[in-house]
Amino acid sequence: MAFRSGFVSIIGRPNAGKSTLLNALVGEKLAIVTHKPQTTRNRIQGIVNLRNKKGKTVGQVIFIDTPGVHKPDSPLSRRMMQEVYDALESRDLVLLIVDVTQKFGAGDQFVLDLLKKIDSPIFLLLNKIDVIDKRKLLAIISEYSQRYDFKEIIPISATKKDGLERLLEAVVNRLPTGVKYFPEDQITDQPERFLVSEIIREKVLIAAAQEVPYATAVVVEQFEEGERLIRIAATIYCERDGQKAILIGQRGSMLKKIGTSARVEIEKLLGTKVFLELFVKVRENWRESRAFLDNLDWRKQLEDLASRPGDL
Repeated sequence: MAFRSGFVSIIGRPNAGKSTLLNALVGEKLAIVTHKPQTTRNRIQGIVNLRNKKGKTVGQVIFIDTPGVHKPDSPLSRRMMQEVYDALESRDLVLLIVDVTQKFGAGDQFVLDLLKKIDSPIFLLLNKIDVIDKRKLLAIISEYSQRYDFKEIIPISATKKDGLERLLEAVVNRLPTGVKYFPEDQITDQPERFLVSEIIREKVLIAAAQEVPYATAVVVEQFEEGERLIRIAATIYCERDGQKAILIGQRGSMLKKIGTSARVEIEKLLGTKVFLELFVKVRENWRESRAFLDNLDWRKQLEDLASRPGDL
């Protein structure tokens, strides 16, 4: 059997379940997940190696999680949508994931119009089938079939991992014969610094209410590896003094809560003890600053670190 490999982009509206699906396919938490829309801001690659019954690797799929498709209204949201556009370039396959608990609307049509402009084959994934009456699925499948000629329509539950074996089989059958792009023990191309910053941002999203989470960004300033301990210092940026006060909390209670929760998960990720220090700084209108947004890009951070070898 020929070795198959390729790049598969996961596209959908905010909260459709893209990040949950990526984590379920890879078997590890790579993308942060919250109930808040537009949690994902960057493309995140997850690598899945497929083996036959004898344990031999017969395929490698690189799944790309993307920000939720939306109409951009700021430099940050335009940058998020650029991540989506980049993920659609030169892909072997696109997975459109939709939430079957939501009625088809203008946002869904916006996604379909976007996908009609690309040449890649497209699978439709009907997600969250575990929370609806299965008898409704036929009508949903019929509706989407009339709107677009999908190569496959696969009902799944990313949370319950239902339908994922069928999905993987269909995906690999669509991929071309190719090479192994990544070593078998690698599950992502994201650096540990980025994964750490995303874990901290996830805890901010969960702990803080209203508009505060969307006005925050996290930058890892220090990542110092010792024999038994990794020292990490990170800054949570927000846009106003009032938001800073909320993030710190009374006598630092909110910041301590965020830090404790993040540290536990970071230790699981890195497999060692972690000393985590968090700071909160105000940077007004950072979402409008292209220079600041450039500095948030983990690819730019890697370039900067490469120019300062002592910090790697």
